[in-house]
Amino acid sequence: MNISSLYALFQQSTGATTDTRNIQKGNLFFALKGDNFNGNMFAAEALKNGASYSIVDEPIAANERIIHVENVLNTLQLLALHHRRKFSGKVIALTGSNGKTTTKELIAAVLSSTFKTQATKGNLNNHIGIPLTLLSMPIDVDFAVVEMGANHQNEIDSYCHFTEPDFGLITNVGLAHLEGFGGFEGVVKGKTELYRYLAKREASIFVNTDNELLMNKATEAGIDKSRQVSYGTKSPFCSGKLLEGDFLSFETEKQIVHTNLVGGYNFENVLAACCIGKYFDVPFEKIKSAIENYEPGNNRSQQIEKNNNTIILDCYNANPSSMKAALENFATIKHEKKIAILGGMKEMGDSSEEVHQAIAILAFSLALHQLIFIGNEFAFTTEKANWFTDTNSAKNWFTQHLPSNSLILVKGSRANKLETLFD
Repeated sequence: MNISSLYALFQQSTGATTDTRNIQKGNLFFALKGDNFNGNMFAAEALKNGASYSIVDEPIAANERIIHVENVLNTLQLLALHHRRKFSGKVIALTGSNGKTTTKELIAAVLSSTFKTQATKGNLNNHIGIPLTLLSMPIDVDFAVVEMGANHQNEIDSYCHFTEPDFGLITNVGLAHLEGFGGFEGVVKGKTELYRYLAKREASIFVNTDNELLMNKATEAGIDKSRQVSYGTKSPFCSGKLLEGDFLSFETEKQIVHTNLVGGYNFENVLAACCIGKYFDVPFEKIKSAIENYEPGNNRSQQIEKNNNTIILDCYNANPSSMKAALENFATIKHEKKIAILGGMKEMGDSSEEVHQAIAILAFSLALHQLIFIGNEFAFTTEKANWFTDTNSAKNWFTQHLPSNSLILVKGSRANKLETLFD
């Protein structure tokens, strides 16, 4: 079956899914394969659960509602491209080592104040999540804000070819997914695939003038200065000044904006959202209101109160760049009793020992009331601080050593599930 014919079935469906556990009546089920699963085995079950059709790429018992294709994943992506090309609005793609999900949500909040806007839900930002994201959007959307994650070369470029973004943003480039990218230079090359794709389309980017690396890479990619829409502390288009306070506040357009985010490292994220709103003529009053009303969630730059403690939950993910930024920001906050709980960082490859030692040295230099390390990556800290092999072990220890009246930073990779310390 060709993509046009499949798209006709998609238009009559209630959407696309790859998971039999959440099928809605009338869905198209795409039977994806992975190292530990084979969706083809569940094609018949999907139909029983309410799917209108199952798309497979292996021999399955004959059924008029089972559609055979050469490759299910490629078909899903091509279907998403076919759908995307019917959009009446613009697609904004963003990637980066840190802050891309928060930035995506801030941009969506700002644009939604004036336009019909859809954005990536959660972190569905990979080769499966992005096409599903596109297929979930109505074609009359004014703006589609699409987050792109990556951990190896050519990944961002491949996403661009079925997303066809009109605008792009790289939040920053740091020490993330070093194992897959093969070092920092590999990260830079991989993330800036977005710039090189947009350059070929003569499309525009939003770029932080304070980030010299990205400014240079945009020019190297061939993006003319006239197509570089800037933001930053000295930007001629959208400038801002970070202000002191427990929660992030900043001045822009001669007004002060107060947010519900913690961490000065989020300044560039909110300024990016301001820049994009301004570029698309969103009234500043709406930009300000959208940013001030944004509530962080999912353990990203959240501040909660529990048992007389103030807890900064920033443990959805971590890499050396974001860990360093979180610790440096924590050091600037005035409090008599500060505790840092740090979890191991994943996908660091051969650099793992080096980057974890660097983070530990930084943490020890801050003279905090207490330091707690979790994960085998930090095993070398056992003689200087409280160290636990995993979060459950730390949780058991906390039942006998419950902190009080403390400011607590919680930062680590998602695999550690550090948020469960506060269940």
